Amino acid sequence: MTLILSNEDITSVLSIKDCIDDLEAAYLDLDQGIAVTRQRSDTLVPSGDRIYGLKTMDGIAPSAGVGAVRINSDIVTWPSVGDTIRRVKVPAAPNNRYTGLVLLFSIETGQPLAIMPDGVIQRMRVGATSAIGANLLANQGVQEVAVLGSGWQAGAQVLAICAARPEIQTVRCFSPNRDNCEAFVREMSDQVSARIIACRDSKEAIQGAGIVLCATNAIEPVFQEDWFETGMHIGSIKMSEITPDALTKADAVVMHLGHGAPLLTKAAGLEVPDHSQGRGWEMRDRYDFSECLTLPSLVAGREVPRKSPTDRTCFVNDLGLGLQFAVVAARCLKEAEKKGLGHELPTDWFTEKEHP
Repeated sequence: MTLILSNEDITSVLSIKDCIDDLEAAYLDLDQGIAVTRQRSDTLVPSGDRIYGLKTMDGIAPSAGVGAVRINSDIVTWPSVGDTIRRVKVPAAPNNRYTGLVLLFSIETGQPLAIMPDGVIQRMRVGATSAIGANLLANQGVQEVAVLGSGWQAGAQVLAICAARPEIQTVRCFSPNRDNCEAFVREMSDQVSARIIACRDSKEAIQGAGIVLCATNAIEPVFQEDWFETGMHIGSIKMSEITPDALTKADAVVMHLGHGAPLLTKAAGLEVPDHSQGRGWEMRDRYDFSECLTLPSLVAGREVPRKSPTDRTCFVNDLGLGLQFAVVAARCLKEAEKKGLGHELPTDWFTEKEHP
């Protein structure tokens, strides 16, 4: 049978601590050449005044006995919000819903083991990845953290960093939408023991923080060079969030895996803000990422970028990995089966007698 899981099922069984532990093990396997992952692929065409994107990534985690494909079928817009441009997906499917799936397969038989939505998994694996980077790069004993952003991704950043560093006492947050920021503070205050505070601006949030985590949908920088204090660690969920001057100021910059940008195929003449006018992925042209260390090498202990408590460090989550979805989806399947969650469908519905 093939198990169908919902985001509600996943939320009930997936902990941020499990995500961190499973991803650390996966990065060790990736460093040793046991696990494999493919660079993300984006295919884009116009869809009226918006853009339709088909995004895929895949990876194989032999230690978990699985391979996975993550597929997003997205309607995307780039509205201006204040002084910045943001990348916003539109819930255009029936009943105002998004379309994102993870397909999990057995590496022994090739059969589909499970099908599940990607929303909760992708949020948790991003937060866990940032926390792994911060845990390896930031000074020990940090008690004050800043988070730029108050949306879906920012919540997982708070959960993950507080799980990785339980000594954290205060998390200061800033978002240009004050109402969203205050709602975020109320929500996260119920989920972590640290004190969560809403700030009036980015600078107030950042000042004195040992760890700064950027978690926005902006395609232009939200962290400036003159905010980069001695000894501070900055993490981002995309390369465009930190100015090139701030990256240059860092004593060490670590990339997720160094893919830099997705494999891009688009319709003729299509201009995409993520890929134009120096924004988004074009950050690669303004800072040389080619010599950066990568997260798997840090997890494996082969590199120790922070040489001194006064060093400034950065973790740039340049692209997500299909391997992340393989290991986290495998965890979801395992825990859901223990609790009898989900709906089983005949595997024959997804396999065939005809030679593909």
